Amino acid sequence: MIVNAELYVKDLPGQLVGSLEPISLVDGNIMGVVHNREQIVNHRICINVTFEVEDSAQLEKLKEIWKSKDMIISRMGSVYQTYTMEYMLIGEFDANYLEGLINEASEIITMDSMDMRYSSKTTTSSKRTGMIAVKTRSEEDLDRMDSFLSEKCKQSNITYVRGV
Repeated sequence: MIVNAELYVKDLPGQLVGSLEPISLVDGNIMGVVHNREQIVNHRICINVTFEVEDSAQLEKLKEIWKSKDMIISRMGSVYQTYTMEYMLIGEFDANYLEGLINEASEIITMDSMDMRYSSKTTTSSKRTGMIAVKTRSEEDLDRMDSFLSEKCKQSNITYVRGV
């Protein structure tokens, strides 16, 4: 599991190394560190570290070590990777159609976030352009979204462009 932690350590030499070393002691892998000397609370500086551990037992042991070293854990949470794709739809549709499409997609696909925009109708054409940006937590969900939109757009005679 990938974890992001925000620690506050005493503003003394060696505290940065002292906060990172326990991660390797529990067989963790450090992925990124931000040492923020400008963020000071009660004479402690902020360290933000992203790391990977295999299981929650390692994480609990790490927390115990940090606490024993008088390091304050102000925030800790899981980090997950998202997969993003943008789609453009061109055709005769309205906001209700797009909203229904997204609602139907959300029944079969786990979306972390979604943004939808569309253009207004012009006086010379009844066609509109819709933009849909989707974030999923797996490539499989992104593949399902691609298949879903492709099929729905074929059925409605809407041009579908993936990866705008």
